[in-house]
Amino acid sequence: MKKFYYLESCSTCKRIMKELKLADDVEMREIKSSPITALEADSIAGKVGSYEAMFSKRAMKYRSLGLHEKELSEKDYRRYLLEEYTFLKRPVMETDNRAVAGNSKKAVAEMKSLL
Repeated sequence: MKKFYYLESCSTCKRIMKELKLADDVEMREIKSSPITALEADSIAGKVGSYEAMFSKRAMKYRSLGLHEKELSEKDYRRYLLEEYTFLKRPVMETDNRAVAGNSKKAVAEMKSLL
């Protein structure tokens, strides 16, 4: 199983998708029209190490909700991830054993290794 979670309106996601040249065996998941489920969030978090590791602190809502001024727990990160698609650090590549979240050069290189 290989899944790729992305946001259709995100130019960075589109660039990375082109760079990865994703094969037909990769399940594509657009997170705005089809948000991640609790089971998917739990699976990804288990593979990346924590909910915080898959949480985007660069999302506009992070500051507008005042979350940057709070000390968030793993439970809080999980709740926000499930409530609002924009908090998912994207893109995310998930396989049976591993997941990689984010768009850094290192993250993209790791995604390539999963293919």
